[in-house]
Amino acid sequence: MTMSLQHAINGFSIGPHKLSNGLLVAPMAGLTDRPTRNLLRNMGAGLAVAEMLTSDTSLWHSRKSQLRLPHADDIGPVSVQIAGNDPQTMAQAAQANVALGADIVDINMGCPAKKVLKKAAGSALLAQPQLVAEILQAVVNAVDVPVTLKIRTGSSPQQRNGVDIAKIAEAAGISALAVHGRTRQCAFKGEVEFDTIAAIKQAVTIPVIANGDISTPEQAQHVLQHTQADGLMIGRAIQGNPWIFQQIHHFLCTQEHLAPASAEATWQVVEQHLIGIHLLYGATMGPRIARKHAAAYLPDRQARMLFNQLNTASEQLTFLQQQLHHQTNHQAA
Repeated sequence: MTMSLQHAINGFSIGPHKLSNGLLVAPMAGLTDRPTRNLLRNMGAGLAVAEMLTSDTSLWHSRKSQLRLPHADDIGPVSVQIAGNDPQTMAQAAQANVALGADIVDINMGCPAKKVLKKAAGSALLAQPQLVAEILQAVVNAVDVPVTLKIRTGSSPQQRNGVDIAKIAEAAGISALAVHGRTRQCAFKGEVEFDTIAAIKQAVTIPVIANGDISTPEQAQHVLQHTQADGLMIGRAIQGNPWIFQQIHHFLCTQEHLAPASAEATWQVVEQHLIGIHLLYGATMGPRIARKHAAAYLPDRQARMLFNQLNTASEQLTFLQQQLHHQTNHQAA
């Protein structure tokens, strides 16, 4: 078994934190909130990085930011992601998060969202290697916890400098590096550049985590073998399939697919997810937020439309339970 597969199965260390495996949850704004992260950790993910948080602490009073800050209910180690373009502000944000309980600070230089790029943050920073170095050094020097980094392969296919950025990160003291295998310009379109991730892995000695279009156990194994990465970061594929970490881990260990969960076991997982969302966001916002999560569990368009008309937690839970049992029984027939 290669070292890459060993790390994915048995985990690797980020500073003093030994992960149970090398399968990580990608931070996705509006999707990987606290109930979702905790569910995925309980379902086998080795680490779940929190949703991106602005480095401007003066904006943290908003309800959205408050919900993204470290909390006692987070399953540790707690990894919090910050975004910004000023070294001092980023350092202060890192210190504030650590004071609130963050075990790991993750720096976002991978987000391609327009509202982030307009502030010259996220993946826009990849075009400014000197500023990248200044930000990384400032944050690493400001806190006593490990600092990790999420990047893309470059600003554009013509400016693919992921290897250089990775070397800068290692020199600055970054503890682990996650790489989405596309450039900023490509966003989420086109083929994932696993060759570039492999080159980055060869260029540094810190753990490298591959990210991009990994949605099946077979893809997971292929990416690990191709890139020799130490782990995988799963993003959009978690939607409607919180079992994906168990599925991948089981396949890597046995080369066999994990048996599907029973109707009752499936419902218990989905119920845990929805109840957590209802509790976090409250009686009014909870059911609204739950709609985007529940939609992934309801492949039928008509069922999603009906669900979106429900306004209370109890109505949503009853409806979803009936739909999931019907789906599972139909598939078994």
